[in-house]
Amino acid sequence: MSNPTHLTFETPEQLHAWLQVNHASETELFVRIFKKGTGQPSVTWDDCVVAAIAWGWIDGVRKALDETSFLQRLTPRRKRSNWSQKNVQHAERLIAQGRMQAAGLAQVEAARSDGRWASAYAGSATMVIPEDFLAALQNDPAALAFYATLKRQSLFTIYHRLHSAKRPETREKRMTEVLAKLGRAETP
Repeated sequence: MSNPTHLTFETPEQLHAWLQVNHASETELFVRIFKKGTGQPSVTWDDCVVAAIAWGWIDGVRKALDETSFLQRLTPRRKRSNWSQKNVQHAERLIAQGRMQAAGLAQVEAARSDGRWASAYAGSATMVIPEDFLAALQNDPAALAFYATLKRQSLFTIYHRLHSAKRPETREKRMTEVLAKLGRAETP
C-alpha cells in the first residue's frame, strides 16, 4: 500500500491554522511527524491530539513513513465515538484555557448529553480490570493461568470490551466470550 498524501507542520499554530480552514470540509489529514533526534522541526503526536480535540477531530492510526518520521491520521470525530479519559482531560483543559473551538465544544456537549463523557474509558496505564471479571476468572484455572501470561495490550483489550458494553447483557456476553477464549489459551 502506498503512503497517503500528507502535510508537515513545524508548529502547533500551523496545524491549528490548517484545521481552522479545513475542519468542516476535509475528511482526513495525515500529519508527518519527525522523530526526536532528527533535528527536523515538526509538531508532536500530543500536539496533534490537542489540536484535533479543539476542532472536533480525533487522532487515529499511526503509520510508519521512513526511518525519520511517521504519519498520524486525524479525522473528524464520528457522532457516537467513545471518549478516553485522557481526551476528556485535554478537552477540559482546552475549555478552561479558552482554546476550545466551536466545533470541538459541540462534540463535547454531545458527549456530555448522551453519556459518552461520563463513561470515558481509561488508558492502558490507568485501567482497572473489573472485580466481577477477576472473580469469574478464579473459577477457571486454565483461563486464570493464561490470563497471568497476558501483556498489557491484551489486558487493555479485555478492559475495553467490558467497559464499552452499553447494556448489562452485552457486557455479560462479552465477559463469557473472553473467559472462554482465555480458557482455550487464546488472546482476546
